[in-house]
Amino acid sequence: MRVLVTGGGTGGHIYPALAVIRALQKVDDHLEVLYIGTEKGLENEIVTREGLPFKHIEIAGFKRSLSFENVKTIMKFFKAVSISKKYIKEFQPDVVVGTGGYVCGPVVYSASRLKVPTIIHEQNSLPGVTNKFLSRYVNKVAICFEEARPYFPQDKVVLTGNPRATEVAGTLKLGKSALGLDPHKKTVMISGGSRGAEPINEAFISMIKKYEAAEYEVVFVTGNKHYEGIKNRIEDVEQLKNVHVLPFINNMPQYLVNIDLFVGRSGATFLAEVTALGVPCILIPSPYVTANHQEYNARSLTDHGGGVLLLEKELTGESLYREIDRIMKDSQLRLNMRNTSKELGIPDAAYRLIKVMNEIIEEK
Repeated sequence: MRVLVTGGGTGGHIYPALAVIRALQKVDDHLEVLYIGTEKGLENEIVTREGLPFKHIEIAGFKRSLSFENVKTIMKFFKAVSISKKYIKEFQPDVVVGTGGYVCGPVVYSASRLKVPTIIHEQNSLPGVTNKFLSRYVNKVAICFEEARPYFPQDKVVLTGNPRATEVAGTLKLGKSALGLDPHKKTVMISGGSRGAEPINEAFISMIKKYEAAEYEVVFVTGNKHYEGIKNRIEDVEQLKNVHVLPFINNMPQYLVNIDLFVGRSGATFLAEVTALGVPCILIPSPYVTANHQEYNARSLTDHGGGVLLLEKELTGESLYREIDRIMKDSQLRLNMRNTSKELGIPDAAYRLIKVMNEIIEEK
């Protein structure tokens, strides 16, 4: 199979693309892949590091207000369509897969005009502008949350889940000792992501003495950006009881397997990971993202009982401690959350997406 993949801008668009490519490599010895992204985007660095063939186009997103920049964006779009058609004709893909971001627009649109089977993958509960535009032209729209279904043509929608879940479902379990934790105590992990989230960090720090006295341990991941500042504010950080302060954790899923409660943001890729593993969560959506989509993502889990929603505007040191302590003292609640989370997870997501790809190729 010859597969052209496009998606970029954020890791939430790139990592699902790489996950489905890795799954394809396991089932197709003759697989050929081409990835199209932007030269300055995160995808250039990540995809080339994976050793995959990479070509780039130049594209930008529309401003939400009237602006001359939008005129230039339209000109860039049509130029990118022309270049994309050139790449597609050269590579001759059997199928084109778009996983989101502005770069998908001209690439997937070009493929549809050239009658190449196309599929877009929407990771969020609230779809982005690019995917809503492309849904009119593609063969299929793959979604991760049922809440996204009403935004697309119903005859095209298929629930596949996020391919990242397939990789996480097979994660090797690391013991608690890998983080210096007591294997006989329950564990809470608090993290705002690789860069950290200042409101979450501040809420935790303000009540740190209470966590020191708790019957459970806390792994507090500050984010690289905030670590030194927080370390300087906490007296004797190395001597803290029950609290382990870290800047960042690589291979997070390997540690999530052992966590009894996670507190953090609600990006689509992360939710795919926690539902694949069935980790109880307190989700604090970032209100600073486009169209507040993280709150919609969070509600897709919390409205079903797979976690608890705590909006940032309601976040204080006391409200966070109260929710954590309540959940950690209720083993039945955590079990219910874990079971519900797993029910919502789709661990074979990558292979579901591959099945859809094969179906639209056969229909050609």
